[in-house]
Amino acid sequence: MPEPPPSPEPVSKRTLVAIPCYNEGLTIGSLVLKARQHATEVLVVDDGSSDDTTAIARLSGATVLIHERQQGKGAGVLDAMRYARTNDFDVIVLIDGDGQHNPDEIPAVAAPALEGQADLVIGSRFLGTRADVPLYRRFGQIVLNIFTNASADYSSTDSQSGFRALSKRALEAASGFVTDGYNVESDMIAYLSARDLAIAEVPISVRYEVPHKHKKNPLTHGLGVLANIIALIGARRPLLSFGIPGLVLAALGLSLGIFAVARFSATSQVPVLASIIGGLLTAAGLLLIGAALVLKSLTILFRHRK
Repeated sequence: MPEPPPSPEPVSKRTLVAIPCYNEGLTIGSLVLKARQHATEVLVVDDGSSDDTTAIARLSGATVLIHERQQGKGAGVLDAMRYARTNDFDVIVLIDGDGQHNPDEIPAVAAPALEGQADLVIGSRFLGTRADVPLYRRFGQIVLNIFTNASADYSSTDSQSGFRALSKRALEAASGFVTDGYNVESDMIAYLSARDLAIAEVPISVRYEVPHKHKKNPLTHGLGVLANIIALIGARRPLLSFGIPGLVLAALGLSLGIFAVARFSATSQVPVLASIIGGLLTAAGLLLIGAALVLKSLTILFRHRK
């Protein structure tokens, strides 16, 4: 009997490792060399560096996209995602350029996306006991996690992790994704979760003894990200963000108003301060409730249009 034809070789998945960075000449070379062991291609997005980041990245074997002026991390991530879509990669793994992440963990982060188990995979420093995270960072992450999770349809343990992977499906869904600066991690979770894409987390390690520990003050950085997340919550959940505070203010205002009326009935004297504060609180509460209803209506309208 004739032998059956040989089974076709499995088609290998194409993996892009992308490294958005700024002035990382001290670490980018070793990072690219290690990442190349786990990737089809390594892409470095140089965000207007003034050092030799671009030259070292190219000598190490990376493709380099250059921003002539600094545009922020968000722009680098968007360019990397656009490159992955244009060149038909099956998965993109994003990794920070400062050396905090271990490139040998790239396969573990990419695996759920490559195997179809998730569309966005977040490398979490807070799963298990693998990462030794300073206490002040843990506190800041807890705060940012709480607000990010309130803005999204997913509960993350490490919403600000820059070590993450996106499947081809996520890349296509994110073709209209817009973000800015260091808000990109939170924005990405909110954007993709709102489109019902599967999100998962895997444990990663991290080290903070790197040449460039902080390019921005951690406090101002955290406050900036937090302000953006609060604005996002207001846009996505207007009834929660504006409606509930509005009801609270209106209730307080009406309570003061009732008190003022009762006091006037009992003494024939008008409690001026209580009356003014009650009126202002009631007006502010009604304005917030009105804003919540308008924003909710606009949100519903935009969803129907999509």
